Amino acid sequence: PATPDAAMGERHCLWGLLCTLALLLWDSSDVTKAFSLTPGPASRAAPRAPRALRAELRPRPAEERLQLFSPAKVNLFLRIIRKREDGYHDLASLFHTVAFGDSLQLEVLPEDAKKDKLECNLPGVPVDESNLVIRALKLFREKSGIQRFFDVKLEKKIPAQAGMGGGSSNAATAFYGANVLCGSPATPEDLIKWGDDPVIGSDATFFLSEGTAYCTGRGEIVTPIDGLPIKEGLSVFLVKPNYGLSTGKVFKAMDYSALSKVDPEELLQTFKDKGTSHSFWVNDLESPAFTVSPELSELKDYLNGCGFEAVLMSGSGSTIFCLGEPGSGADIFEASTKEKFDIEGIWKTRFMRRPSPSEWYQEV
Repeated sequence: PATPDAAMGERHCLWGLLCTLALLLWDSSDVTKAFSLTPGPASRAAPRAPRALRAELRPRPAEERLQLFSPAKVNLFLRIIRKREDGYHDLASLFHTVAFGDSLQLEVLPEDAKKDKLECNLPGVPVDESNLVIRALKLFREKSGIQRFFDVKLEKKIPAQAGMGGGSSNAATAFYGANVLCGSPATPEDLIKWGDDPVIGSDATFFLSEGTAYCTGRGEIVTPIDGLPIKEGLSVFLVKPNYGLSTGKVFKAMDYSALSKVDPEELLQTFKDKGTSHSFWVNDLESPAFTVSPELSELKDYLNGCGFEAVLMSGSGSTIFCLGEPGSGADIFEASTKEKFDIEGIWKTRFMRRPSPSEWYQEV
């Protein structure tokens, strides 16, 4: 250009041409499609991935850590039917959860993790694969096909060898929590089916119910029961002596000829009709437990004289649960019982259930 003004005009002209070209390209249908966020027919017709894979491909839950309550249970009745060829016993029992228990914190480990982690507040509790929590997480991976690992912190309150299902409850709670943290690939019904494995304890399937169930087989056949007509606010005292009982020793001491002859179906109907307001309290494991531990029999005799509505050993012991209020009042009862017997703990609680099949037990 002959002058600076002419050069400036030429540059403005070139810039205008470039802008016009850019607008034309942006307006073209091909470019618009390239930038469109609406899926085309091919995208909508894409085949779905298998269910377990879809669960892994879903966006990971916003919450990757769960704090869950792990309740104890009591057996409102327990009938031993027969000894099986595999060494287990067929039983018939009405289980119910109570608002006393442990707590589990579960967190998803990074995707490259190859092993679960478990910590427990109580020394002596195994944190390797012998713990039912670790076994439950392994079983979840086998059933779901989702290879994720977890960090678990277990806060124990339920004593060992107490007949309150602490280990099985922990396993069921871990099983439920792993499912939630992985996007819930299993329905509540699926979890009960998946949990039917003695590797995580015979009682684990019960805890995956809503908290009241008639259990048969070795305890793994769970028939959910609607809430029983139990008096609102009924107190449950859990009395645990300072010793446990080996389930194996209790069963070995059993006199099969001395078992109750009461039809378990009749017992079940009594509880359905009357809740706990009756006098039909049966646990076929009490007699052999008292043979193994005569002092436990003395404790039950004492508790029977304290004014409770009902007194019964839970499971294979050594916990004895008492319904209602003691005649002397809770404080005097606890002090006098601990003065007369070697007691690990006395806990006042109540019956509880899950709010719904999709919600877990809520600590109260």
